[in-house]
Amino acid sequence: MSPSRTRAERDAITVEIMFALVSGAFLGASGFAVLAGAAVWGPVPGAWRGPWLAVSGVLGGALCCVRVVRVLRRLPGRPGSGPSPGDVVWFHPSHPGRTSPDS
Repeated sequence: MSPSRTRAERDAITVEIMFALVSGAFLGASGFAVLAGAAVWGPVPGAWRGPWLAVSGVLGGALCCVRVVRVLRRLPGRPGSGPSPGDVVWFHPSHPGRTSPDS
């Protein structure tokens, strides 16, 4: 059984989830509005309007989903979410307070 999360950790995860949903909805709505605007106000033939709006809706939904997944994949606490082997670490976790290069 894993240890339970603290209140601060749960709150941080809730904030990240809400950020993912709100930013995903905004991105999806913006993508839909840009593409659908071409169908509504642009020179799109009348027969193409319905399919154009359908494709705009699908693309807007896909943008929303991609944004939500990308934000939630970087949540802290997931296995492998720590620094990558190629990342530069500017501190020595095993020697706090030491700053000399040969410590």
